Amino acid sequence: MEFSSGRGRLKQARLAGDRRDLYPHSLQFYLEPPTENISLVEFESFAIDRLKLLKVVENLGVSYVRSSDSYRTKLEFELRKLKFPYKALAEDDYEARRKDHISHFILRLAYCQSEDLRRWFLQQEMDLLRYRFNEVTDNLRQKFLEHVNLSFEAVSEDLKNELANELYTSTPGLSVAKVKEQMFYKVGLADAVDLFRARRVFIKDGFAYVPFKEIDVIVLNNYRTKLSKALALTARSLPSIQSDERLQPLLNHLSHSYIGPDYSVQKNTGKISLEQIDTLSVKSFPLCMRQLHKALRDNHHLRHGGRMQYGLFLKGIGLTLEQALEFWKKEFIRGKVDADKFDKGYAYSIRHSYGKEGRRTDYTPYSCMKIIMSNPPSQGDYHGCPFRHSDPELLKQKLQSYKIPPSGITQILELVKGMHYQLACQKYFELTHDVDNLGFSLNHPNQYFTESQRLLSGGRELKKELSNSGNSQQKSNSQESMNSNSTPTSSNTTADAELEGLEAYFTED
Repeated sequence: MEFSSGRGRLKQARLAGDRRDLYPHSLQFYLEPPTENISLVEFESFAIDRLKLLKVVENLGVSYVRSSDSYRTKLEFELRKLKFPYKALAEDDYEARRKDHISHFILRLAYCQSEDLRRWFLQQEMDLLRYRFNEVTDNLRQKFLEHVNLSFEAVSEDLKNELANELYTSTPGLSVAKVKEQMFYKVGLADAVDLFRARRVFIKDGFAYVPFKEIDVIVLNNYRTKLSKALALTARSLPSIQSDERLQPLLNHLSHSYIGPDYSVQKNTGKISLEQIDTLSVKSFPLCMRQLHKALRDNHHLRHGGRMQYGLFLKGIGLTLEQALEFWKKEFIRGKVDADKFDKGYAYSIRHSYGKEGRRTDYTPYSCMKIIMSNPPSQGDYHGCPFRHSDPELLKQKLQSYKIPPSGITQILELVKGMHYQLACQKYFELTHDVDNLGFSLNHPNQYFTESQRLLSGGRELKKELSNSGNSQQKSNSQESMNSNSTPTSSNTTADAELEGLEAYFTED
């Protein structure tokens, strides 16, 4: 894949690449990488749209049964909105197929960098293929199987009638009449191992007799094997790819990306008093910030990772620079730091985070993905995501101390076990606010606070503020966020350098 910045070159590439035989089916195993030229703008736009889609796939997979009408309806709506292939476009959707193909390979580059990222990407891509495969017509499904060399031998009517009783007793969910109506395929045991283990197929002479309704299991197993190998190979090739200065910032940010409002400036700045923080920490802080606040009150100190994460969060909920200096100084001098040491060693870093020192960068509060994926806590640290970085037993004890009901704790721990850390936080929000369904996805600690305050106040004040913060998305958010209208090329590298400068000011413990 090559990249260009000029619109003329992009137009030429599209005209040259508009060959519908490149994508004969709306379904793909993504075996061949794209070879056409695309612009960096299109590169970023495609990647962000696919990331949005995979986030929706993850949320829906936890919230709904995958075969339910609600799941299918909501996922098709998202596919339509983001202009990816869906069943209504199965016959003629070249542009959607092209976007689907290219965007998959871009995210493959971004999400091959660690085992956690690979596992998440693989699961969401499999769920997406499962949905698409089950939505297309039988005829298109059969064409796709032939295209990916999975055209299994169909069981003849004579043989099926001869084995009708065995097929009926070995295949759950099929009556004798449905057995006669259903198409069966002879599949090698190596391809049908999951069905065999679950005792869902009839086995004879080294072949599994798989009904057409179960063929998606075979397809997904095959896809998982191919994609797992491809991700491993891509990871080995990363050093040569990362040497491209145009791609490195984009790929680094994609796996930590946050797509949403910019919380560096809030309309309620100065409206929150220092006396309210203790109460707000219980009512409206996400668990990560509640943990940091408690550690600060207990120890009268936080190490630099905690100060950065919590300090920028407090800035985002409305603390002014003067309030922040007063808040941190009062707490630190209750411990081992005297006023003079605070003024010399810590006050500068707080002013720096507010854009009043150094390069005057207005730093953005950390998103959930940045907290989860970067700078894990070590001994004596309290920053990070409790759902990602805490021992499950310690997390359980913490939730019990916060009066979360046992059934809710079980649900949260199940989500954590499945590595759905943001969904676990969302469940924590629902349990602490006594709501059944948020109707939105939590992606940012400051979003948690804003939505909590909106809910507790009956939606009177902060709804307008949330809308305004969404409008401020055009503002630079290059520390850890990207949006579909921005173009973080050289600005990302600059922001990373600036953030390193800020971290240097926080290194004193």
